Amino acid sequence: MPNHTSSTGPGPQEPAGIEMAELQAVFRNAMAGVATPVSVVTALKDGKAHGTTVSAFASLSMNPPMVMVALDRSSDLLSILRETGEYGVNLLGHEHSQWASTFAKKGSDKFNGIPWSVDTGLPRLPGASWVACSVESLVDGGDHVIALGSVLKVDLGNGKPLTYCQRTFGTHAPIPG
Repeated sequence: MPNHTSSTGPGPQEPAGIEMAELQAVFRNAMAGVATPVSVVTALKDGKAHGTTVSAFASLSMNPPMVMVALDRSSDLLSILRETGEYGVNLLGHEHSQWASTFAKKGSDKFNGIPWSVDTGLPRLPGASWVACSVESLVDGGDHVIALGSVLKVDLGNGKPLTYCQRTFGTHAPIPG
């Protein structure tokens, strides 16, 4: 009878025949080829707007309506979500690539010079599709935490979506049929 062993718990394991650093590099390049929507996730704490750009956003459930976003474990915004229990998702349009770059940077002055309003108690960027959420749960996911959100409100933006693929911004265009 073969001898089977099991892992002692979750965590990174060295893949067979490849160094972890090499696997991570190849994985990073493979994921660069996946087109993702670009969003700015926002929260409001003590009257101050906070936000960060994410490309890991997806719908999760229609009944009830839920979405998920992944935030870096060391993100200042993640600690605010833990406190406030709510977040907004601004699904950027193709004309908002500069906002995406601004909110991707570190710092607390990301909203300087960018128009915004409060909607459902959360910072909202004009022209973007809008999803206001309450935090249903936070799930560990490696170096990120996945915020599962129950949808409280949705408004549609106008125009084509901003996407990120091959380390550049773009937008979706239908394939001529």
